[in-house]
Amino acid sequence: MSKKTIVVCDHIHENGLKILEQDSDIIMINAADEPKDKLVKEILPKADVAITRSSTDVDEFFLEYGTKLTAIVRAGVGVDNVDIDACSKKGIVIMNVPTANTIAAVELTMTHMLSCARSFPYAHNNLKIDRVWRRQDWYGTELYGKKLGIIGFGNIGSRVGIRSKAFEMDVIAYDPYINPTKATNLDIAYTNNFDDILACDIITIHTPKTEETIGMIGVKEIAKMKDGVILINCARGGLYEEDALFEGLKSGKIAKAGIDVFNKEPATSHPLLDLNNVTVTPHLGANTLESQENIAIQSAENAILAAKNIAFPNALNLPIKENELPDFMRPFLELAQKMGNLSAQLNKSAVKSIKVTAKGEISSFIESLTTFVTVGVLSESVADQINYVNAEFVAKDRDIEIIKETKPNSSGFLNKLKIKLTTQNGIFTISGTVFDATVQRIIEIDDYTLDVEPKGAMIFFRNTDTPGVIGEVGSIIAKYNLNISDFRLGRDNKKQALAVVRVDGEIKKELLEELSKLNACISVSSATI
Repeated sequence: MSKKTIVVCDHIHENGLKILEQDSDIIMINAADEPKDKLVKEILPKADVAITRSSTDVDEFFLEYGTKLTAIVRAGVGVDNVDIDACSKKGIVIMNVPTANTIAAVELTMTHMLSCARSFPYAHNNLKIDRVWRRQDWYGTELYGKKLGIIGFGNIGSRVGIRSKAFEMDVIAYDPYINPTKATNLDIAYTNNFDDILACDIITIHTPKTEETIGMIGVKEIAKMKDGVILINCARGGLYEEDALFEGLKSGKIAKAGIDVFNKEPATSHPLLDLNNVTVTPHLGANTLESQENIAIQSAENAILAAKNIAFPNALNLPIKENELPDFMRPFLELAQKMGNLSAQLNKSAVKSIKVTAKGEISSFIESLTTFVTVGVLSESVADQINYVNAEFVAKDRDIEIIKETKPNSSGFLNKLKIKLTTQNGIFTISGTVFDATVQRIIEIDDYTLDVEPKGAMIFFRNTDTPGVIGEVGSIIAKYNLNISDFRLGRDNKKQALAVVRVDGEIKKELLEELSKLNACISVSSATI
């Protein structure tokens, strides 16, 4: 076969470069030191596969010149700088290296925790830079016996828990998307009540950055915390509301904070840097020699596999080949993923099983439909760690049963897709179809018959079927300056109703709380597709 060209756009460890250089079927171009304009316009057009890091944006400009690209490897976990949708449309596979820096991130978290407890950076600077010997200024606190709350109990959060137990801390985990036994088997307490985390002495967060987790700790959450709490964030910038964090530190409500990540980076003029009760690092989560070597080696190996079209490890998207997919299936696959994601958003709980039932001509594609549903369900909890290649493996690893079912079509629709999601909180069902080739619709939720376009911000309001409810709901939504773009209502035979309200704008927690106080309200939640 002809040699394939792999362009390295950003600096990676030399051992990764050696792997690329030593493969006789690969031409490696190391363009890490080239100006970005030259890299994109002159070198990138030669590339079959590119390896990037955070210094190179995979955007419209990049893709305009990467005309030969079949795959891009993001050497690291985050893909915030990659336009995945645009790559998918061009048939370019996006891969990342999600586990290579796990230990580095875990140990940095412990570093910040210890630094906050003992004011280590300030004591160090006082002696080394100021040349002042004042032991009495640096009384700290011990980790021993303190209660640690861990938000997000995946690869990193669970390892932080294990290490914290070695310090004889009292550890409690919050993660509605895991089986509680993942924590309890490690002799770590599990809670599904977020207030239990807010009551801890030290809180650390290890979640992906999603619509659900952005600003997860804000003014209201900080107000519930005990005075003198310590907060740690070595995950993603923006998980803590930075203005609220600043005010909490300034007032002393928060005693210390250890921060490695910021909402906008580089953060050289951030207000947090002016406070003397914050330990900060410039996004060093992956910055160990070992993790950089692991990232480079895995990235190089994955790039070679992709260039040779052998495999696409940790692929984050699926390049749809137009000539291999029937036209009528494209909107159904998109609808399947939306329905799966909607199910997860409305049922924030550990998933036990996912059952996918297809009726009609779509039954021939039950495998693909199930993959898209599974990606939709799990993307809410594991974000960029889920992809179309590993979806069912990730589900199996989480002890989630996947059930595929095809049935004769007696539904009255040409095709019908149904998902039955079983979680620790109960069973949720949702059905959908596609009209007129491209019009996607949700047609059933549990026992309610509806006609809802799965699009935008949606409020799901379940209530007793009594007069005046629609007016009350509309009035409260109007108070929050939101325009209602669609209002769909389903009723059952138990004198209950489900309203699905699409709105233009962000649905705030305060709005949902106010709706929940209506006498007729049974439950209220929101989702964004």
